[in-house]
Amino acid sequence: MDDFFRERILETGRLPLFCFFVALIVAFVLTRINVRLIRAKIGWFGDVSVGDMHIHHVVFGVVLTLLGGVAGLVVSDISQGWYAVTAAVFGVGAALILDEFALILHLRDVYWEEEGRASVDAVFTAIAITGLLLTGLRPLGWEDSDGTPRGAWLTAGAIVANLVLAVVTLLKGKIWTGLVGLFLPPLLIVGAVRLARPGSPWAHWFMAPGARRPRPRKMATAVHREERWRRPVIRVKISIQEFVSGRHDLPSTRRLARLQDRQEHAAGRDRHEYAAGRERHERGTGRGREHAADRDGREHAVSRDGREHAAGRE
Repeated sequence: MDDFFRERILETGRLPLFCFFVALIVAFVLTRINVRLIRAKIGWFGDVSVGDMHIHHVVFGVVLTLLGGVAGLVVSDISQGWYAVTAAVFGVGAALILDEFALILHLRDVYWEEEGRASVDAVFTAIAITGLLLTGLRPLGWEDSDGTPRGAWLTAGAIVANLVLAVVTLLKGKIWTGLVGLFLPPLLIVGAVRLARPGSPWAHWFMAPGARRPRPRKMATAVHREERWRRPVIRVKISIQEFVSGRHDLPSTRRLARLQDRQEHAAGRDRHEYAAGRERHERGTGRGREHAADRDGREHAVSRDGREHAAGRE
């Protein structure tokens, strides 16, 4: 193990990246433990507040990231050890920021809501990419050329081709295939050729009914594959995420707002129908009273005519 660490980490100059990797994982796990204890109201754990203002840990992440990044720029040429320390500080800050990535994305606190899973996805993605970099893989198949103009053009062409394939794969909704394919280019060919996911931008542009040339058969196939193969994988991924980071089971605030709007609309419609029914009833009752009054008047007139006729006969 010591030989492996020395050969693959120390001698290759990857110690700062390794320290960033370890700090990212440890800080994320400790942060999730802390917020889960706060959520469960266990012990002395609680939110950080100044007066009525709640301080999210993304604020501390921004400060640590700036400190680690700037300090790393200063000491990178002075000491490899101190450079590794600053990389670890940078990793802690990155973990605190990515753990509230959903808050930055939605500009509202969705930490324990369904949208909050985006933060866990962001952390897992950062860990996966950093781990691939630690193994020595380089993104987009980049390798040093042989120093000749032909080698430089071949390297640049391979990078551009892989980048195009990565963009197509990501647009087709295959996020993990696109990210891992940055380091393993053959995956990008598979991701770019295969059918897009039904909710992806590619499907919206080229397959959906609103597209310029809709392809309902391909869209139906994509939906079938999504239900048959993708959904079970997503459920497994969510189970793993919730085991590590806790359950994101609070209903979405947007969904609650939509539900409240529907309830208010239904209540308003019921009030309108009640008022309309009452008005019809009152109109009907008024017409009934007018009809009864007319009937009584006619009966009174007939009775009066009868009495006058009898008096004249006498």
